[in-house]
Amino acid sequence: MDNLRFILIFTLVFTLYTLWDTWQRDYGPKIDSISITQPNTDPDNFKSDIPSNSANPTEIVSSPDIIKEPVLEPAAKAILSVTTDVIRMEIDSSGTLVILELLKYPVSEDQPDNPLKLFNNTDTDWFIAQSGFRAAKGTAPNHHSSFRFESEQYQLNPDEDTLRVPLYWENEDGIQVTKAFVFSRGSYLIDLEHVVSNQSDKVWSGGQYTQLQRNEPEGDSSTFIRTYTGGVIYSEEEKYEKVKFDDILETNLSRDVLGGWCAMIQHYFATAWIPPDAEKNHYYTIALPEYRYVIGSYSPQFEVLPGEKKVFKSRLYAGPKIQKDMEKVTKGLELTVDYGALTFIGKPIFWLLQKFYGYVGNWGFAIMLVTLVIKALFFKLSEASYKSMAKMRALQPKLQALKERYEDDKQRFNQEMMALYRTEKVNPLGGCFPILVQIPVFISLYWVLIETVELRLAPFILWITDLSSRDPFFILPLLMGLTMWIQQQLNPTPVDPVQEKIMKLFPIVFTVFFMFFPAGLVLYWVVNNSLSIIQQWYITQQIEKTAAKT
Repeated sequence: MDNLRFILIFTLVFTLYTLWDTWQRDYGPKIDSISITQPNTDPDNFKSDIPSNSANPTEIVSSPDIIKEPVLEPAAKAILSVTTDVIRMEIDSSGTLVILELLKYPVSEDQPDNPLKLFNNTDTDWFIAQSGFRAAKGTAPNHHSSFRFESEQYQLNPDEDTLRVPLYWENEDGIQVTKAFVFSRGSYLIDLEHVVSNQSDKVWSGGQYTQLQRNEPEGDSSTFIRTYTGGVIYSEEEKYEKVKFDDILETNLSRDVLGGWCAMIQHYFATAWIPPDAEKNHYYTIALPEYRYVIGSYSPQFEVLPGEKKVFKSRLYAGPKIQKDMEKVTKGLELTVDYGALTFIGKPIFWLLQKFYGYVGNWGFAIMLVTLVIKALFFKLSEASYKSMAKMRALQPKLQALKERYEDDKQRFNQEMMALYRTEKVNPLGGCFPILVQIPVFISLYWVLIETVELRLAPFILWITDLSSRDPFFILPLLMGLTMWIQQQLNPTPVDPVQEKIMKLFPIVFTVFFMFFPAGLVLYWVVNNSLSIIQQWYITQQIEKTAAKT
């Protein structure tokens, strides 16, 4: 923000975008479907959360031979718990991941011992990970089958780097399936293995599926911070694509992709199923009753001859959106840290922010250093803008004299004012172009600070104990308003008295506006404003001294 006009232009653009986004979320068209909104009591809706066994690979509906059990079984299931150094998980007897707690990420600053739940199976907060097989009824387990397990508790010991948690299933014909989850120290990546052992006298045929099922959570409590929660798929052809809940309600996704991945993402955290890179999978979505949504993929059908085994693999990432970690998992997963259309600007800004943090060890000081660098990069543009404004300020006495002379003739006043600009070689719009050029950078910085999970609950100094939440004492917003008022004193006074009165209200209005912004963002504005004041004051003094000599 180089001057008051930048604040106004940026805020206008940002506010219009926010209003449009809010309108679309709250009042945009939604699909009203009886089959989706009615309670899940109709037998025809049972088992609809399993991809079809149909020969048609694009059909994502229930197969007629698997509609005899409901999607939600009221009976309690056996639970096994898994604890590593970074997560605690609960897996029920169907092999479904129903609880996942991130041990290093508390729910809030006030609850440091209460870890955030990424997976949960309550009615109001439903988010689970499922897997199983698409096969003829009874020949392979799906996520409604019952597995047995050897222990109810598994823990990664201090001397271990990996932990394997096996579950077992078999049928009367001799088909044995071992479902194993493999956890690694310090990692949010979970390996899934399905080992099918055919001890029957017939050829077994089936394919693995993995899917995420969740409801649509309540909106963000902040009016000004709107982040995306919903589905995502990635492919080499289309790259990163959002699959919104409304899109799932309207039509089911059906696409064949080599490798790729599908995910459900939210602010700061992501969960993604990642099939083998060399395997062509079919990606799908399903809209379920009670506004629950499924996104997943299934593999081709494989045959296992009698006496042979087949291993099906997949991986599940469930954790914070830390870019350097996600880049190591699979291609494109780091894009879940969404900087929008300005990603090509946002990524270098984040890289710089991370580098500074590596040196100073404090995200608040890193933000201040990034602000300084950005200010230096745009120094010449800011200088041009401030020179134009200083010249306009120097002309204020002459403009005021013209106004008094032609008070009753506005047309003549405008003519004389433009003539004065030409004589003095002043462009009244000279400060606008440098401002417009900088807007994409500042919008990118906004999204970098909003999307960076490392800032979550990150302290700065003194009373700022969380840069991702608003200043509890509103000191930074008040400083923001003060710096804005000082800048206003350095700007040319509007000729129109009504406009002048309105402009005087802006520091108050924007102070209130910034009270709801995360402290990290407001810290940036305060530092940038302070640097702008120093630069603008110096340039104004030089212009006024030159004008006084002539």
